[in-house]
Amino acid sequence: MKGGFTRKYLASGGKDGEHCHSRKRKGEAAVWQRRFWEHYIRDAEDFQKHVDYIHFNPVKHGLVERPADWQWSSFHRHLRAGWYDPDWGAQEPLSIAGLTPRE
Repeated sequence: MKGGFTRKYLASGGKDGEHCHSRKRKGEAAVWQRRFWEHYIRDAEDFQKHVDYIHFNPVKHGLVERPADWQWSSFHRHLRAGWYDPDWGAQEPLSIAGLTPRE
């Protein structure tokens, strides 16, 4: 996904970022952040696991104490729809325990 987008973006006149030594050596474009990762969602369970990961991320990084405290989150919409309990995310959900950008 990233490769196809990058090729089309650069071919249409998109700007490449600054290349560090490592990117030059590997022949990588500098369009994406180094730690950006892609993942194809496999099924409904995988989708929910990644939505949980996104909603818990501000807590994980110490920005808020619970997902409901992050004002820019889609968590609020999902809470109104009844998909989450108001206290969800007070602790790291088991669904995302150990989830890394490689999964």
